[in-house]
Order: sequence, then C-alpha cells, then structure tokens
Amino acid sequence: MRCGVVVFPGASCDHDVYHVLKHVLDQEVTFLWHQASDLKGCDLVVLPGGASYGDYLRPGALAAQAPVMAAVRRHAERGGLVAGIGNGFQILLEAGLLPGAMLANRSGRFVCRDVHLRVERTDLPFTGRYREGEIVRMPVAHGAGRYAHRPAALAELEAARQVVFRYVEADGTVPEAAADETGAANAIAGLCNAGGNVLGLMPHPERCAEEILGNTAGLAFFAGAVGAARGAGGGR
Repeated sequence: MRCGVVVFPGASCDHDVYHVLKHVLDQEVTFLWHQASDLKGCDLVVLPGGASYGDYLRPGALAAQAPVMAAVRRHAERGGLVAGIGNGFQILLEAGLLPGAMLANRSGRFVCRDVHLRVERTDLPFTGRYREGEIVRMPVAHGAGRYAHRPAALAELEAARQVVFRYVEADGTVPEAAADETGAANAIAGLCNAGGNVLGLMPHPERCAEEILGNTAGLAFFAGAVGAARGAGGGR
C-alpha cells in the first residue's frame, strides 16, 4: 500500500502529512509533484494545507488547475481514497470533487487555535477509528474556512449524510452563529462526496497525531484511511 502527498507551490503542510504517514504509521509514502501526470500507483492521496500559490485569486483556485489534479480526479472516480486538509479541502471544492465553496471567515480574521469537532459518521474510510458522536479536538489555521452552499443543497448534503465533521462546543452542542468566528454553514468542518471516498476537512489532523504534541486525535484519521486502503487491496 502506497500513500501519496501532493506538493503544490507555497503549500506548507506536505512534510507534516508525510511525517505522520511515514514515521508514525510506518507506511510507504511518496511526494507527488503538482506537475505530475500520474499518482505513482498510490492508493491513498492527500492534498495538504498551507496556502498553495499564495492563495491568489481564491484559496485553492490555482492549485485546482494543476496537472496532477487530472490524475487525482481519475483516482477518485475509480473509488480511490482522496483526503484534502485545510487548503487541500479548498482545492477539492475548487476542482469540483466536493460540492460547495469556501469563503473568508465571517470574523475577517485568520483563525489559528484548537477547535472541537463532532464526528458525524464512522462508516467511512477516514473515520472508522472514531466513535459516532465522539467529540475530538483539532487545530485550525485558516482565513477562509467558511463553508457555503445554497440552502437547498445544504439540506441535500445533510439528508445524504455527507457532513462528516461539525464544529461544536466542548460539550458537543453546535455554537450559536454569533459566537462562531468562522461562520461555516451548518457548522460544517468536513464533508465527503456521495461515494464516501473523497473527504475534505478544514482542521489539521496531522498537527495532533503524536503524544509529543499533547493530542493524538488526528492519528485515527490517518490510521483509518491507511487501514481502509490496505483492506481495499493495497497490501501493506
């Protein structure tokens, strides 16, 4: 089983994701250059965070046009696992691999802090190591994390159970709109496609995947994806 981490100009979290997959989970990992035309046989592909192309035009807009994204699209259409974290989530939205759009935070400020999330589904490759309804703490770092979609489309996403992670208070309640500086519609922090093999989330699980960091909530995200990819025929 091989994991691939896409490298976009300006992105800053690719080595963090590589470290978790390679050194924490002991997986075979390769970097995938943004100009590549294939995924080198990778079973799990991660689009990392970190302001690709300096967030010019819109966060993720330029990266979504990179040559490697054609290969990512083909991989996703075949049922391959794709995860987008932070800016990677924004790239998936801009590429049309996930529905909706990401807008600037309602507060107008860059938000960099730990947040609480409620796991809404555990029947997905990325969430099988969590418990449904579990409250986890992960860090966010973004200026444009306000998920948006049309009201009717939001209702469809909820009905289809495509919302995977939701921003909540420590007790699991959804925050009042006035208290939510991100302003994400329906408090959406992460969602998947209809097939459940493509997932985007704004928080950074790679930054909370080791004991030395004081938080291992993110490790289950990667461990679940690795286990699912291996079970799908990717080998070790």
